[in-house]
Amino acid sequence: MPELLNYGFMVRGFEAGIIIAIIAPLVGIFLVLKRYSLIADTLSHVSLAGVAIGLFLRVNPLITAIIVAVISSVAIERLRISKKVFGDSALSIFLSGSLAVAIILISFAHGFGVSLFSYLFGSITTVKQIDVYIIGVLGVLVVATIIAFYKELLYVTVDEEAAKVNGIPTKFINILLIVLAALTVSLAIPIVGALLIAALIVVPVVTALQFKTGFKKTILIAEVVSIFSVISGIIFSFYLNLSSGGTIVLIAIAIFVLTLILKR
Repeated sequence: MPELLNYGFMVRGFEAGIIIAIIAPLVGIFLVLKRYSLIADTLSHVSLAGVAIGLFLRVNPLITAIIVAVISSVAIERLRISKKVFGDSALSIFLSGSLAVAIILISFAHGFGVSLFSYLFGSITTVKQIDVYIIGVLGVLVVATIIAFYKELLYVTVDEEAAKVNGIPTKFINILLIVLAALTVSLAIPIVGALLIAALIVVPVVTALQFKTGFKKTILIAEVVSIFSVISGIIFSFYLNLSSGGTIVLIAIAIFVLTLILKR
C-alpha cells in the first residue's frame, strides 16, 4: 500500500475518489427514495456531452461537464414541473440528445483517443491537481448544502404533498436536489466514468436499504460501502491494470449481492 503513494496520480486519485465516495451516497439516498435513480444515468450522459465539448474546445473537460450538467438538470426539472411532457420522457430526451451531441463532436474531432475512453469508464491517470481542487471545493459545497437543507430534503423525499401543504418550497428543493445530483455526477466522471457513475450513486444506497434501519443509519452504511468500494477499487485497478470505474462498480455490486445472500 505505501508504494502506491509514491505516485502522484495515485495520490490525486485517492483524494478525488474519497471525496466522491462521500458525496455520492448523500445525494443518492434522496434520488433512490424519490424514484429518481434514472436521473443519475441521464445526467451522466449529459456530462459526457460536456466532456466532449471541453475536449473539442481544448478546455478542462471537468469544468464544461459541470456547467452542462447543472444547466441541463435545471432544464429537466422545469420541463418535468411544467407537465408538458412526462418525467421519464424528459429524461429520455436529454439522455439521447446529449449522447447525440457527444457523438457529433467526436466525429468532428475525428475521435479524442484515449482521453475520451478515460472519461467514459474512469481512469485515475486523467485526474489533474486542478481537478482535485475543483472536486474538493464543490464536494464541500454539496455536503454543506445537504446539511443546510437536510430537513427540507427529507420532508420532500418522504411526502412531497405534505411538505407543500406545510409551506416548504418543494419546487426549489427538487431543483436543488437535481442540481446537487448534476454536480456529483460530473465531479465523479474522472474516477468512475460517465457510463458508470450512476451505479456508484445508487448501488451503495440500495445495499444500505437492505438493512432496514433508520434514515441516518442507512446513510452511514451507504457511506461505508461507497468509501470501501472506491478505495479498494482504486487499489485493485492499480495492481491489476484495470479501469478504476469498472473495478469500483463491480466491488459495490458484489457487496450488494453478498448483502442479499446474507439477508436471505
